[in-house]
Amino acid sequence: MTEPGVEAKLEVKQASKEFKESENVAEKYSAMTVSKNSDVNMNVGELSAAFTAVPAHKSVKKIQFANQEDKQEFSKFPTKTGRRSLSRSISQSSTDSYSSAASYTDSSDDETSPREKTQVNSTGSSDFCVKNIKQAEFGRREIEIAEQDMSALISLRKRAQGEKPLAGAKVVGCTHITAQTAVLIETLVALGAQCRWTACNIYSTQNEVAAALAEIGVAVFAWKGESEDDFWWCIDRCVNTEGWQANMILDDGGDLTHWVYKKYPSVFKKVQGIVEESVTGVHRLYQLSKAGKLCVPAMNVNDSVTKQKFDNLYCCRESILDGLKRTTDVMFGGKQVVVCGYGEVGKGCCSALKALGAIVCVTEIDPICALQACMDGFKVVKLNEVIRQMDMVITCTGNKNVVTREQLDRMKNGCIVCNMGHSNTEIDVASLRTPELTWERVRSQVDHIIWPDGKRVILLAEGRLLNLSCSTVPSFVLSITATTQALALIELYNAPEGRYRQDVYLLPKKMDEYVASLHLPNFDAHLTELSDEQAKYMGLNKNGPFKPNYYRY
Repeated sequence: MTEPGVEAKLEVKQASKEFKESENVAEKYSAMTVSKNSDVNMNVGELSAAFTAVPAHKSVKKIQFANQEDKQEFSKFPTKTGRRSLSRSISQSSTDSYSSAASYTDSSDDETSPREKTQVNSTGSSDFCVKNIKQAEFGRREIEIAEQDMSALISLRKRAQGEKPLAGAKVVGCTHITAQTAVLIETLVALGAQCRWTACNIYSTQNEVAAALAEIGVAVFAWKGESEDDFWWCIDRCVNTEGWQANMILDDGGDLTHWVYKKYPSVFKKVQGIVEESVTGVHRLYQLSKAGKLCVPAMNVNDSVTKQKFDNLYCCRESILDGLKRTTDVMFGGKQVVVCGYGEVGKGCCSALKALGAIVCVTEIDPICALQACMDGFKVVKLNEVIRQMDMVITCTGNKNVVTREQLDRMKNGCIVCNMGHSNTEIDVASLRTPELTWERVRSQVDHIIWPDGKRVILLAEGRLLNLSCSTVPSFVLSITATTQALALIELYNAPEGRYRQDVYLLPKKMDEYVASLHLPNFDAHLTELSDEQAKYMGLNKNGPFKPNYYRY
């Protein structure tokens, strides 16, 4: 039997041991851093026929890295000498985001470039380039999780796969490669399409998801942390392959479209249609059209109701908070925040931040959006008027140089700067790559920019798209956008000759309403049906469309 004194000493010794172990653990981890009554039973042929398109202060010191991995990761970034160009004549959209804190694989796991590896999937195919094909099983689980909240897209897949409306379609795609996008790609394959895919952004790929797609035979060329040279190489590998020529393009940002247009004009002329989902890409399509150089019809998905009002608004309303919390652990209550831009993305961001007690003001160029912000209770200001007082600056305009170096110089110590727009042009990050400023990587996608007087500005994702760079986005909302993209591809591919000219088209209301109706069963929502008398009085078809094309929701 142990004496009480001895027992007490043992307890103290054990407690001391546990305390040291907990210190070691802490030290280790601190260093790691369809409604029954809705009209959704039409087949794809009927649907296609129904579409009518409408045109803290301290002295600056040398950066100390917590571990070798962080040092390796930081060394990838441009240095003061030998810095590669931060601008690109074609576009900046490839560097706008990194999808996913949900991706458990890190680009520093293996420094060997995937381009230098020889990999094959279980069938012996090597027509892909991903980080590690052995991650496919994990990626498959990620995709299955996403499918659970993308029931409408799965429903479309089941309804239309018998008809194979995309049989013969050769789709080349350039999007964020996430589990949600994989559900879209697999839907296109189920509908008969052959697909080759690459990432629209150098940080937007979930490596395990890319591996899962490669395992089932999709030619994927993408991995998280590509160099800019890798980015364009991947696009070229998708387009330029022997015995295969794309006849449909699905793009996000316009880089793929521009590459085909510039490098492979003969291929571009034979494309039957382009589907573009981003404001950046749509803007570039309109530029081509205005110059008379757009020789194929294109669908503007970005301005569809189902994209603007759901993806842009509701997705950003949730993901802005997720991205900021994961990267900075910030408390929102009482923080002074300025949101640049009060479009649908800005509205979502402002709503979420206000709900958690932030004091939000808005900058705008459009008097209509400015008036909406005022009526919603937000003060509309010029950025220069408030920049010194702000705790956070968030851009979501789609424009360039919204936050300039002069404004960055005037920010207070500890100000968080981030972007919720598609391209990384909104914050003048290039102006921060100067000898007098020190960059300190403190977490993945979190940099402290240190001024000579010791002031620090916290820059997230190097000015790229915050939500896909630093967190995740809701699968349900992406289901809405993905369903719209799939239907737009089906429509353009199956449209009779003459329906679409060489121009950019808005999605017809019938398509938007159909996409919405597919998602209503998730909420057990029941639509009210018009009586014959009511339909006649309103001059409507009982099955829609229910709003004219000029209607603003």
